[in-house]
Amino acid sequence: MNDATQEEKELLQISELSKPQRRVLGVLLEKAFTTPDQYPLTLKAVTTGCNQKSNRDPVSHYSETQVYEALESLREIGLVAVVHSDSGRTERYRHYMRHRFNFTEPQLAILTELWLRGRQTMGELRGRASRMVPIETLEELRAEFKGLLDQKYVQSNGSIERRGIEVDHNWYKENEGKTLGFDSSAEHEPEETTTTSVASPPTTAVSSNSDLVALKDAVERLQSDNQQLSQQVDSITEVVEQLKQQLADLRQELGS
Repeated sequence: MNDATQEEKELLQISELSKPQRRVLGVLLEKAFTTPDQYPLTLKAVTTGCNQKSNRDPVSHYSETQVYEALESLREIGLVAVVHSDSGRTERYRHYMRHRFNFTEPQLAILTELWLRGRQTMGELRGRASRMVPIETLEELRAEFKGLLDQKYVQSNGSIERRGIEVDHNWYKENEGKTLGFDSSAEHEPEETTTTSVASPPTTAVSSNSDLVALKDAVERLQSDNQQLSQQVDSITEVVEQLKQQLADLRQELGS
């Protein structure tokens, strides 16, 4: 009993994944969110999802053998499980992230996008993650992101309250060197301060500054909304690709 408890504790401490593992796990999470009727996924479907050209950065060219090896390695550490279909002919795979971590649904969506796309702005992240789980505002995103940041599962290059900062996941292997310039504790950086003279600044300057901040907010909201619409189009394209693949598999089974 003690050994099993210790094993579970070790599994919960997983915080590093290889590139193929991150891509495979991201695909399983993404498809579970966006196309639940196609989930769990076959090996072929996972491979297709890993190598698709939309919503991926960088675009990869993994073989089924490489994807299978990644799936098996994830299965060994308890993050993926094998599911047999009713016919028993085809193995399918599902993620076990909810079994191993206490992440909220928005946090799972955040990790999914960061595993699939890497470094990006908070506005981009909200638009992309929202296609899986509703995240209405940047404030809501920041609250969910902060929970991951405090546990060092993600990182940022500045306080997440600042505009224009970029974020990324923090599951890189040590030899990847992907933490340079990013600081998981940057959330606590003090805001820059400026000294002021005894004379009060002109009212027009204060007004201009407020207008500039409002304009930046509006632009970021528009960019985020545009990104979300683009992601919805990409999701429809993914469903079409999945249906084409299923039709091809069905034809092959009927032919055999």
